[in-house]
Amino acid sequence: MTGLNSVRRAALAALLVGALSAQARDAGAPSAPAPVTVLKAAHLFDAAAGKLVSPGVVVVQDGKILAVGANAKLPDGAKIIDLGDATLSPGFIDAHVHMSGQDNGDWYKGFFDNLMEHPPELALRATVYTKAMVEAGFTTVRDLGDSDYISLGLRNAIKAGAVEGPRMLVANYAIGSTGGHADQDPIRPDILAQATPIKGVCNGPDECRAAVRYQMKYGADVIKFMPSGGVLSLADPVDVPQLTQDEMNAIVSEAHTWHRKVAAHCHGDLAAKMAIKAGVDSIEHGTFLQEDTLKLMKEKGVYLVPTLFATYWVGSHLDDYPPAIAEKARAAAAQSQKMFAMAVKAGTKVAFGTDAAVEPHGLGAKEFSLMISAGFTPVQALQAATVNAADLLGVSADSGTLEAGKRADIVVLPGNPLADIHVTEHPKLVMAAGKIVRQDPVN
Repeated sequence: MTGLNSVRRAALAALLVGALSAQARDAGAPSAPAPVTVLKAAHLFDAAAGKLVSPGVVVVQDGKILAVGANAKLPDGAKIIDLGDATLSPGFIDAHVHMSGQDNGDWYKGFFDNLMEHPPELALRATVYTKAMVEAGFTTVRDLGDSDYISLGLRNAIKAGAVEGPRMLVANYAIGSTGGHADQDPIRPDILAQATPIKGVCNGPDECRAAVRYQMKYGADVIKFMPSGGVLSLADPVDVPQLTQDEMNAIVSEAHTWHRKVAAHCHGDLAAKMAIKAGVDSIEHGTFLQEDTLKLMKEKGVYLVPTLFATYWVGSHLDDYPPAIAEKARAAAAQSQKMFAMAVKAGTKVAFGTDAAVEPHGLGAKEFSLMISAGFTPVQALQAATVNAADLLGVSADSGTLEAGKRADIVVLPGNPLADIHVTEHPKLVMAAGKIVRQDPVN
């Protein structure tokens, strides 16, 4: 037996020496260059300049854009995909989504399901939503509130390549007051434990600072808070301020100290004025904003993320909701596009956002046509979802335009989106970080 063990040890030593030698040879050998893909089309949308250029050519290697334009050098052996009469656009950015869930069209059943479903089940279902989102051309999203850290898990899984979906920036729990839009539904307190700052519910400046710190502790990229009430919650009026000025100041200053941008859910005008005074980076929804507030946002450089599609969707499905919610939704639907028309006139900065989850994931390009029907040009609508949204999210260094060195996030649209914005709803090809995640068959 001793001799046999000696033979085994010798064999193992020989294998180890061979493996180390091979590893050394591999380390010294030059690695093969990553393959190159070239996308060609009739047009390219220059988001920074706000115009189409022709022809459209983008050279991609190792997840990055290598070169852009008709004079771009095409390396030998590159895979060329000629998309014909189409437009190459930067990947779309949705600055307001909730990837961890989706309205199922029956509010009462959804309420019950939310009580009974466990986080792993919700997370697995959410991978369907992330796939739908990226295949629709949305290569980056900002997730503005979930529970049980599901969106955080999605973000990390997508980054690791385990799940297909867009790059995600997440807020974790939204922050707000007891009884406000960030709080739980008014279920009997002896049945459901009351939420605390770790779940975003806070009262007083000190608790609100703690709530911000908790979200960052568990990986938040951005902070979302609720200065006003919400449409789809039972207990709070939609346009009443739900935090004091001192509480809003604490939330925004704490987040900015930690280099996090802050998104403020505001339907009501007074709450928006208070949030702007606190120094927020964006107002979400903005349904009942007045002209002077929109002008103040322009003056302060605060973005509006209008989520017109969500308001349109809820207003078209009033019978799906309890009377208290339907009443608020009806008022919001009647005002939303009027507010946006005022924002266009005021010159307020606008970033694209849909509130996906209220409406099904993957349909977000409908927001483009709603923006245009309320006063935007097709160029302005596309810029809202590219260069503007990238600026708001703080990702302009690698997203929002098609330029050498940036992420290869590209959506290919049939025809000319400046002539027919509805083509944004039917992309021919989507590339996310250099990987083709959708490609329609050639006819």
